[in-house]
Amino acid sequence: MGRLTAPLDYESLRKARILENQEKLASLGLQKTIFDLRSAISSAKSVKTPVRKCQKKIYAVISLRRSDRLKGNIVESAPRGASLRRSSRLAAASLTSQKEAKAGVNEGSFAGASEEKRPANAPLVKIHGREHQLSPEASARRCHGKGRGSVYDPVFGICCHFCRQKTLCGEEDCKRCGDLDENQPCTGKTDCSVCHSSNGVLCRACLKVRYGEELEEVRENKEWMCPHCIEEKGTKPYWICNSSICLKKRKMVPTGLAIYRARELGYKSVAHLLMDDLQKANKQRR
Repeated sequence: MGRLTAPLDYESLRKARILENQEKLASLGLQKTIFDLRSAISSAKSVKTPVRKCQKKIYAVISLRRSDRLKGNIVESAPRGASLRRSSRLAAASLTSQKEAKAGVNEGSFAGASEEKRPANAPLVKIHGREHQLSPEASARRCHGKGRGSVYDPVFGICCHFCRQKTLCGEEDCKRCGDLDENQPCTGKTDCSVCHSSNGVLCRACLKVRYGEELEEVRENKEWMCPHCIEEKGTKPYWICNSSICLKKRKMVPTGLAIYRARELGYKSVAHLLMDDLQKANKQRR
């Protein structure tokens, strides 16, 4: 019987506790407050807020602004007396070009005629009145580097197509690199008799190592052609320029220091090695 009376006592106590709490809420007046809040919420939900209508704004119809060129109208040219508006940089450039034309900067042994093309180993140098001289140390060092030249000069130095070194040549009889005479050709650089372009400018070392030719023989041969012109004319099959720039244009890997491999295999230069390799590859494709 003790087990059955325990739940009944708990239930009676819970109900008594609920009645007691309700009496406390009634004495405090909280029941009315809760009822008022619930009624206010229900009334607010029942009232519908008016929907704001969207009014479309109408703009005035205005003709689009068009240029005279699109309209098809002919624009009148500016009067002769009116000067065009130019930047200070362009104005300064035009003034310098006018001064150079008056002073006759292009006069020289190779530029006597305006239409005459200067050779690639004697490009025109514009010093603009500044004196350019070699130091005694540079003059002494110049003839020691006879292959490619050991003195770098950004003004009178001519860039080789292969090694791309803008140095003065080491030839003793070169008046351009020795005396800094801009109207004389560089005897330490080659010049193609056909194109006269920078593709045919090679120093003594690159000419020997990359193509197996001597500079003295090239000087005597007035009809010497660069590898680009030889390939274009087709006089020597599979003879190409093996500079890194030209090989990359052909989508070929640059050879690097291939002269050691060429000499081990008995070839005269890198160009002869490449010529044989291309010829073999062409036979295998067939």
